[in-house]
Amino acid sequence: MTEIYETQPERTDLPLVVMPSVLQSMIEPIKAQFPALRDVARVRMFEEFTSDESVLAERVADADALLVGGYHISDDLLHTLGERSRIKCIVFCGTGVASYINLDLARTLKIRVCNAEHYGDHAVAEHTFALMLELVRRTGQLDADVKAGNWAWAGGDGLQLAGRKLGIIGLGGIGSTVAGIAKAFGMEVSAWNSHVPAEHFARTGAHPVDDLNELIAGSDVVSVHLPLNDATRGIVTAENLEHLRPGTLFINTARSEVIESGALLARLGKGDIPAGLDVFDHEPLAADDPICHVPGVVLTPHVGWRTDGAFKELTRQMIQCLTAYFAGEDYNVVVSERG
Repeated sequence: MTEIYETQPERTDLPLVVMPSVLQSMIEPIKAQFPALRDVARVRMFEEFTSDESVLAERVADADALLVGGYHISDDLLHTLGERSRIKCIVFCGTGVASYINLDLARTLKIRVCNAEHYGDHAVAEHTFALMLELVRRTGQLDADVKAGNWAWAGGDGLQLAGRKLGIIGLGGIGSTVAGIAKAFGMEVSAWNSHVPAEHFARTGAHPVDDLNELIAGSDVVSVHLPLNDATRGIVTAENLEHLRPGTLFINTARSEVIESGALLARLGKGDIPAGLDVFDHEPLAADDPICHVPGVVLTPHVGWRTDGAFKELTRQMIQCLTAYFAGEDYNVVVSERG
């Protein structure tokens, strides 16, 4: 039986916030934030993860606001929420809400959609380097070798990051944090100069490069940190990826959709580009997906953002979105219910 956690259940005079599905690792961090809603709203959280939309719809039937995390809301479910319930505010547990909710439809239905910002800058930046270091030092394979009794010196030769050139595509919060870590490693850092405020370059010390092809061609490591929106969807093209030199490391901890559909798989299929990927066109990734069988590629299941520090900041912002909504104020509003 699913555990249900409720706050102030007797306060039926207060609006109801429902979290119908939750990742196990988020349960305790978000519980710690619920006291901020005392006398503002009551909360009902179902302590299991499900993406079954019939179950989700049933659980939120009497809600005034919805907390969403880890699953997609289809257009059908969004229509149900907008037309058959009292829900006028959806708080998404993350930044890339456009990948999970049809924002144009939410706007039409006059449902406020909020997200969280910069909560995972350090978490994702650190995961970027976890992937990078795995590619250059293969610690996972070496660990397995040693435990199997194989003390193979030849298998331990790696690449050094110090002195290598890192090209960052997307010098926002995460990209800037990556630049800082890269500097500490002794790397030379450049970034694509596309819609990036000058102060980001000044703060990070990254060298601006106007042409994306030039950035890619001149880098030993290319790391993608663009947000996903209408302007960035497919912005990294197959033609851009053709400028990757053999041996260049390619990292994506942003969104797969910022790369032209099919372009990355085609480029990696040549077998000369080591890559570390945390995001994919289809998630969860199936074992028979072609990307799983490309040699020299390290894959992780979209976990770059999942750290204790990120959960703490994420849940704080989620609750602040709700307190602002019920107070008639704006906080991290992506789509306004006011049109």
